[in-house]
Amino acid sequence: MSKMTMTQKILAAHAGLSEVRPGQLIEADLDLVLGNDITSPVAIKEMEKFNKEGVFNKDKIALVPDHFVPNKDIKSAENCKCVREFARRNSITNYFEVGKMGIEHALLPESGLTLPGDLIIGADSHTCTYGALGAFSTGIGSTDMAAGMATGKGWFKVPSAIKFNIVGKPSKWVSGKDVILHIIGMIGVDGALYKSMEFVGEGIKNLSMDDRFTIANMAIEAGGKNGIFPVDEIAVNYLNEHANGKSYTVYEADPDAEYDEEYTIDLGQLKPTVSFPHLPENTHTFDEIDDIKIDQVVIGSCTNGRIDDLRCAAEVLSGKHVAEEIRCIVIPATQKIYMQAMKEGLLETFINAGAIVSTPTCGPCLGGYMGVLASGERCVSTTNRNFVGRMGAIDSEIYLASPAVAAASAVTGKVSQPSEIGL
Repeated sequence: MSKMTMTQKILAAHAGLSEVRPGQLIEADLDLVLGNDITSPVAIKEMEKFNKEGVFNKDKIALVPDHFVPNKDIKSAENCKCVREFARRNSITNYFEVGKMGIEHALLPESGLTLPGDLIIGADSHTCTYGALGAFSTGIGSTDMAAGMATGKGWFKVPSAIKFNIVGKPSKWVSGKDVILHIIGMIGVDGALYKSMEFVGEGIKNLSMDDRFTIANMAIEAGGKNGIFPVDEIAVNYLNEHANGKSYTVYEADPDAEYDEEYTIDLGQLKPTVSFPHLPENTHTFDEIDDIKIDQVVIGSCTNGRIDDLRCAAEVLSGKHVAEEIRCIVIPATQKIYMQAMKEGLLETFINAGAIVSTPTCGPCLGGYMGVLASGERCVSTTNRNFVGRMGAIDSEIYLASPAVAAASAVTGKVSQPSEIGL
């Protein structure tokens, strides 16, 4: 019996090996190489040093300008021009220009480019999102991206694993964001360092695909190499809708697979959770939170800009109004999500409530644009990082939360949960 985890099986298959062991160094074939407008130009310049013409497979590279798009300034315009010209030169199939673009980690699953059993690398640390669909996906540096685009191969150290047994059913305002913030608060930002976070258990059926994307997305905030979910009926339904009939391989952990640690997470016990500055592990529930006045709310990002997230925020904001002096910015993660939100009347709800709605962009999450914080300002954000200076001024503060908590906070002008506004 091989005793391999789901992640280890995917890596073994892509390395052409019958089995792999934690710590083993392997060279594996890549199914997809991803880059954005910040990381791709660095990789493209590295590729030029290889003296190699062309890319390994024009269909297996995805280039998504999303961080400073639409272009914020001359430098971001030059970066996007570099990516655009490279994509044209190499006839890259999956290049997403403005009008088609979205936030990369929402756009690629929606476009059917991330499938169960795939091995995916991306020059963006939140590439681990695709584990929600049973893929092995992980973030890498721009040099590895360059090598991947040139050769279609990557080097990996096989990770050991932590098993998270998910049980129970979450209460009304508890979502995937609360689950992953709870886990990071419990194990710490290095609790899963270079390990695979494997989510299993009967409670998974009570998590939507959007919840799972959120949880896998933030595996990196616990130091994880990747996060991965089994491919169940909910995942298959998602793939039937988005994968355009492509075939895929489902891997399952061996019954006696070895894990470094095992945790049980009872969804029914979880409460709305907020991550205080300046680390995602600094988590608190509302029984520990006093009045914390805020200046801005951001609802969006690769973590929480999907349709479930917007529906939840709209439900909280419906018939309410953003507090005086609060800026509330809502960013649908893709054009398709934007359209869906428009059809459902969610955008109208946001605007009537006094929020603004932006075109898809990563902008504020990394302190890029569309919501940069001034000195001393505080923001409740549905993004994934709250490091010092992450969203702007070095003495600004970021409180990470779910869309429900972010929307409620916009109404009260302080860090709040929906029950505080009668929901």
